[in-house]
Amino acid sequence: MLAACSATAWQTSPAFAHASERGHVLLLPTGHYIAGAALAVAASFLVLAILPPERLVSFWRTRFPLGSIPNLRLPVSLLSFAAFAALILAGFIGSRDPLSNPLPLTIWTLLWVGLTLAQGLVGNLWARLNPWYGPYRLVRRALGSKADGDSPLRLPAWVGYWPAFILFLAFAWFELIDPAPDDPARLAIAAGTYWLFSFVAMLAFGFERWSRQGEFLSAFSAMIGRFGIVDGKRDGARLRLAVCWPGAKLNDVEPLPPSGALFLLSTLASVSFDGFAKTFVWLGLNGINPLELPGRSALIAINSVGLVAVFVALAAFGLFAVVAGQRLVRSTVPLSNAAGLLVWSIVPIALAYHFSHYLTALLVNGQYALVALSDPFALGWNLFGTAHMPVEAGIAMGSESAWLIWNLQAAAIVAGHVLAVLVAHLLAWRLHPSPASASLSQLPLTVLMIGYTVFGLWLLSTATAG
Repeated sequence: MLAACSATAWQTSPAFAHASERGHVLLLPTGHYIAGAALAVAASFLVLAILPPERLVSFWRTRFPLGSIPNLRLPVSLLSFAAFAALILAGFIGSRDPLSNPLPLTIWTLLWVGLTLAQGLVGNLWARLNPWYGPYRLVRRALGSKADGDSPLRLPAWVGYWPAFILFLAFAWFELIDPAPDDPARLAIAAGTYWLFSFVAMLAFGFERWSRQGEFLSAFSAMIGRFGIVDGKRDGARLRLAVCWPGAKLNDVEPLPPSGALFLLSTLASVSFDGFAKTFVWLGLNGINPLELPGRSALIAINSVGLVAVFVALAAFGLFAVVAGQRLVRSTVPLSNAAGLLVWSIVPIALAYHFSHYLTALLVNGQYALVALSDPFALGWNLFGTAHMPVEAGIAMGSESAWLIWNLQAAAIVAGHVLAVLVAHLLAWRLHPSPASASLSQLPLTVLMIGYTVFGLWLLSTATAG
């Protein structure tokens, strides 16, 4: 992906707008929303601080069996690969309009927005849809090797999540800063190159190892999938399913290495910067009239610096909160272990911002995707009966729709931060044997979460351009 982004960044092509920017911008009323949200997060900290940790942990671990289903990972992956190949072909020979071509709509709306939210709610769906698993298994069988451990190369332990971190930054740069991330042909080159690069890496290092540490979509899906309410355990050729509480699958999670913690933080930073980069404040700081935007090509340098600055600031504030909490209780737990464990608590916040930031794009561009998928090559087909479906942009307009969307966005941000406080408390009890020490150690992190709640609601309420 990094090589593909670099190769396509300077090609001469029309500067298409990002598909999500074709949606409607809604402004969230401030005042009582922000104050109430901050108080809700603070109140959740106080309630959790006085609850007996043993009862809360026992309640959190509860599972409700659902039964079992066939484990169809291989055939589903092969179908996913076939669909991906068709989308790449559509990128080259289909419509040049990003809202009529299924490739940008699928990648930016259905995959990056819709699937991410579905995994945060249900679990790691990408593990079944992965378009590399099926082809990898077929190639390995053709080569006479069935064991994943037979790979010719080994990733050193110090590599950690650095490959996934670097590749995600390239992905974020391409999505948020590249002049034409929605150009179907340009996106087809980037996505196809990334698939091929990842496939070669999987053959070299092993599918499971590279998926866990190198392929950022798999690594990200595995992380956010731990917050889904469906837990699946492999039982031979079947999967045993159970319903659990959000975040309960973190019960046995291990501390992430520094590279893994930075990878998680980068996913939150990218969405936060995507919202901040459109505000009058950011544009004004860079001497740009928000009513006369010069286009994405003119903003490449300042937005590249801004993306890195938001990531660095978020990482610095997060590390400071963990250090301050450890100092408050005079903890002897290594800082790397504490930070690597507590960083899991940002996942609900990242999911909440993902939902709030992309909600209107999902509602509007999701309809465009249904239309485009029925006629992927612009040949007049109607594969799913939706090719002539009218797109109701008004779903995100009007007083009733605006009221509902405003409140859904605010509720998601508050709920995400409250869940983050809960997860931080439960993880802190693993670091500190005393409930009082565990609660006190979370005070700086809770203050940071309250501040980020206010920042997130401000992003939704402030004037934006584009």
